[in-house]
Amino acid sequence: MFSIIACVGKNLELGKNGDLCFHIPEDLKYFKKVTEGHPVIMGSSTYKSLPKAPLPKRKNIVLTRSEGTRDYPEEVVVLHSIEEVLGLVGAPEGLDGDSNGKKDEIFVIGGGSVYRQFLPLASKLYLTEVKQGCDGADTFFEEFDKSKFDREVVSSGKTGEIEYDFVVYTRKEEL
Repeated sequence: MFSIIACVGKNLELGKNGDLCFHIPEDLKYFKKVTEGHPVIMGSSTYKSLPKAPLPKRKNIVLTRSEGTRDYPEEVVVLHSIEEVLGLVGAPEGLDGDSNGKKDEIFVIGGGSVYRQFLPLASKLYLTEVKQGCDGADTFFEEFDKSKFDREVVSSGKTGEIEYDFVVYTRKEEL
């Protein structure tokens, strides 16, 4: 099952100049708690923006259009299309997480084009919904039909002037 995790502004802003729009320590803790032990799929720019790469206690999968794989450590799986990802999910070795038994959920963690490709396949969306916008944003999360999902606010918080909700959208119909 594919799940998406992202932090978005009120207008679905994700990033600005290659960086996140919002830096919320609680969101980073939530991200770690939710994704640890699960495979994570990301684009090459997202991978390169990580402060510590590869992400520990997660199988890191980079989806890139470029053919080279030498820019990545040996433990990082480098794929070149969504079809390759789907093929690997169906393979006997699969995309299992680590030994803690978290094998059923594969997280898509960015960036914008990777989110767009996986949104139709996502059973769950874990969105940190920030109640303000991000001036000058240049990367956005894809609009989606919220009527096709059940929405649950897990918790709310405030960091400085930034108010946000941790929200889980669960697709109503099986894919």
